[in-house]
Amino acid sequence: MSAVLAACVAAVLAGGAFMLAMAPRASTGQQMARAAAVWLECLSPDLRAKGLFDMNDPWRTDWHFVPRERKGVSLGEMNEAQRRAARDVLRSGLSAHGYLKVEQIIQLELVLRDLEQRAGQSGAGRDPDKYTLSVFTSAGKAPGDVPWGWKFEGHHAAINFSSMAEERVASAPMFLGANPAEVRTGPRAGLRVLSAEEDLARELVKSLNEAQRKAAMIASEAPADILLVPGHEPKLDKVEGLPASRMEDDQKRMLWRLVEVYAGNLTGDLANWQLERAKRAGVDTIAFAWAGGVEKGQKHYYRIHGPTFIVEYDNTQNDANHIHCSWRDTEHEFGRDALREHVREGHGAK
Repeated sequence: MSAVLAACVAAVLAGGAFMLAMAPRASTGQQMARAAAVWLECLSPDLRAKGLFDMNDPWRTDWHFVPRERKGVSLGEMNEAQRRAARDVLRSGLSAHGYLKVEQIIQLELVLRDLEQRAGQSGAGRDPDKYTLSVFTSAGKAPGDVPWGWKFEGHHAAINFSSMAEERVASAPMFLGANPAEVRTGPRAGLRVLSAEEDLARELVKSLNEAQRKAAMIASEAPADILLVPGHEPKLDKVEGLPASRMEDDQKRMLWRLVEVYAGNLTGDLANWQLERAKRAGVDTIAFAWAGGVEKGQKHYYRIHGPTFIVEYDNTQNDANHIHCSWRDTEHEFGRDALREHVREGHGAK
């Protein structure tokens, strides 16, 4: 039995606690590599062939948030040991809070199935087992030998990590959705997976005075979805909305708390890197834009646009009870330009 396979078995026997047993000083990149290697070793040859791709495979950058057929190994194809190892890969890049969100989003498929069946539909497309995991390496190298990466994707979750330079992990695009945004019937009634994303933004927009709200309001009606859908680069023609430089101190704090909610889906060092980059670029340059109604239950959209990131949130479908939100990185999406950033920070200087 190989050392990696032994670690897989140990993880199963420990009830999926492999990540907790890792060396506490290991970087996120190292933890990801170990978790990905364990998962690959757990797979049968056929599943390994389905789950391991070359870094240049188009599947790496082909992301979406609709029910569709996806490459990779689905949760439904995995046995319990493989599922636990797959969840350890997720935990390697996400904070405890971010991981819980993803697990709850997956379980919302069962809520959707029940709602559709009550409406006389089959609900067959709502399947938590259809979320897939894929690992990408270069020229047959092991996870951790840069460049490498992984993605976890299904309806309402698209999570992408890419490492192009040692100790530098890019974590975008990241998409999370919730349908229903608020579960109103059944045993999960009251569950709101993305509640902070909605509530903090509404608190901010309602705190604005008349002049501030006029600047922040970019449309009386919310768009049907986020604008930077898959296939669009993380760029917009212009920055719209109210810049933080025109906010009061307490409003700036609310805006930054909202940014932290999105970055906080990531494990600590990845979240800190995103937040530090945003601070270096200038918090006062971050703009907050809103479209649609400001009261709960009204269709609404908002955007937080900074030099290094763009956050979008939309809640218009299903009578404003269906959230889509995303974090896009304007510089390092899918690991682009990560090596340049690595050198600029001095980590790669000779």
